[in-house]
Amino acid sequence: MKRKILIVEPSEVIVDGLKAALQHPDLRLLEPEMGIDELDSRLNALHPDVLIINPTLNDNVTMLRNGHNMAVVALVYQYVKQSRLRHFDAVIDIRDSRASILQAVLEISAKNGSGDNAMSNHELTRRETAVLIEVAKGLSNKEIAARLNVSVFTVTTHRKNIVRKTGIKSVAGLTVYALLNNLIDEDVVI
Repeated sequence: MKRKILIVEPSEVIVDGLKAALQHPDLRLLEPEMGIDELDSRLNALHPDVLIINPTLNDNVTMLRNGHNMAVVALVYQYVKQSRLRHFDAVIDIRDSRASILQAVLEISAKNGSGDNAMSNHELTRRETAVLIEVAKGLSNKEIAARLNVSVFTVTTHRKNIVRKTGIKSVAGLTVYALLNNLIDEDVVI
């Protein structure tokens, strides 16, 4: 079953680029919405699995969901305060690679389709696990971003999700967590 994706973004250029990045047989891209005026009626009519929205248009995720069973993803291409992003199920940055954006949307749509709310799911995603492994190796956010071909902002978001899901805030604690879950070998840790 194809997952329905609705993009809400006023920039046609950004929408076109995102649509190109999200070409995948498991995804069905709905006609994008340029603003939020008609959004509620479109959500009621289309029932998307994933809503990708520029958080500067509306960052009230609870209001966006309003009874809809969908994941809400922030589309970021300018500075947005972390406090505005913390309630989104995921954050994608247009500076991320095409593959990274597609993978993030596929993962969040699969979680949403399986009946799990991404905010209550305590399992780490594949990308969060990759970031955790690099953190355990002692790399900085900038080094992790370069190694995983994502933005530093995306690494920061993944690290916040890791802390939220594991409840572990220190690098040492995250390293122990990675070791105990057999994510890395003991001789790899710096």
